Amino acid sequence: MELYHLSATELANKIKNKEISSKELTQLYIDRIEKMDAEINAVVVKMFDRALEDADKADMALSNGEDFGPLHGLPMTIKESYAIEGHKTTWGNEAFKENMAAADGLAVQRFRQAGAHFMGKTNVPLDLSDFQSFNAIYGTTGNPWDLERGPGGSSGGSAAALAAGFTSLEAGSDIGGSIRNPAHYCGVYGHKPTYGIIPMTGHELMSNVPDADLAVCGPLARSAEDLRQALDIMAGPAEREATGWKLDLPEPGFKNLKDLKVAVWATDEMAPVAHEIEERANNVGETLAKLGATVSFDARPNLNPEASFGNYQLLLQSVMSAALPSNEREKIQKLVNELDPSDTSSDAMNLRGVVISHADWISSNFQREKQKIAWKEFFKEWDILICPQMATPAFEHDHRPFGERTIMVNNQEQPYFQQVFWAGMIVNAYLPSTVFPTGPSSDGLPIGLQAVGDAYQDYKTIEFSKLIADEIGGFVAPPNYA
Repeated sequence: MELYHLSATELANKIKNKEISSKELTQLYIDRIEKMDAEINAVVVKMFDRALEDADKADMALSNGEDFGPLHGLPMTIKESYAIEGHKTTWGNEAFKENMAAADGLAVQRFRQAGAHFMGKTNVPLDLSDFQSFNAIYGTTGNPWDLERGPGGSSGGSAAALAAGFTSLEAGSDIGGSIRNPAHYCGVYGHKPTYGIIPMTGHELMSNVPDADLAVCGPLARSAEDLRQALDIMAGPAEREATGWKLDLPEPGFKNLKDLKVAVWATDEMAPVAHEIEERANNVGETLAKLGATVSFDARPNLNPEASFGNYQLLLQSVMSAALPSNEREKIQKLVNELDPSDTSSDAMNLRGVVISHADWISSNFQREKQKIAWKEFFKEWDILICPQMATPAFEHDHRPFGERTIMVNNQEQPYFQQVFWAGMIVNAYLPSTVFPTGPSSDGLPIGLQAVGDAYQDYKTIEFSKLIADEIGGFVAPPNYA
């Protein structure tokens, strides 16, 4: 594999062993971005001069015997929604196109403290709210596997930059699959951590905003080892919370895949997936069974999938609509008042979520707590759940209004947002999930699957993703960028 497609762990070791300098590697990535990114449009905020200065400092320090940390001298990029001092953070929203960060956000600080430096920021959809990555400020990002298709969203630029070999490591955010669906679409790794273990300070448009319900920050990478390294860097309490608590995640607790009990949930009538994705999930289960693992293809948590999805939609919309002006909320309240109380369709639940009262939110949170208990009971018996991330491989760009979009699944038209079922049930229960590549589809597009674990078992899902790569393969570079 070419140098620019090696894992961040390998690259950091090469720098420390003086097989390559930080400046040489940084310049290599900058040259690739300048030569090849015009057609992808992944790295939309460039900070090359500062990156080269930081690389010089890292090389000088290394020659003097100084070690900045596990990522000493490593050049990386990060999602546009993270604050970097002196650079704009817009979330793709024109209302914030002049929003300049006064300081580095916490995640950026922690990566710098680990020795990394930043070459730029990567593209997102408007308000981080789509399975694609396009906006009026920075334009459209293409998928390195097929530029006519999207790389996912909202961390689409992050996954595209990794796949194309423009960066060594990335960090995104996830409230409805925004780390995981880009990883699936672009053939890289992505980890949605257990809710609350990574502070979101510095991942907001306004300062001093509390972490939102459901939302998390987390890493994307070209290897599971890199996910573990980045998680260790990003996780842990912010300064205020650190006075009273510290994070102590359990180790994976297994050394071989044969030691695991794995459930496979390959598709569901609530959100059918392409036959090829269903088959891939089942194939992974069969591979594990042949290795000696205990595998079930019908074990499920004791919950109603439809009710679970409805609960997630309501809580999601309450988060996403929190900043709506009062006049807009009043209009939506009138629509909600006209709804049939028995209407539990996706559109009805989304409308109710926009104007949910605090009392109703508490009631919905009680319902979610029952789901979390059901998942806890499930993971007393099973170590890992394998399931799809999205209904299909990457789809062609579709910039129509949301209400007009659909997706073709097994030659049948399905609602565009129906597929968030697979990401949402994991988000709603605050569980960790690692998306890992499983190889190409018949059309040559990546297929990724989720490895889901019990709350705080982040190392277990990452370790599983590391070991399964030895059996089915890991990251493969897109042909046109290999």
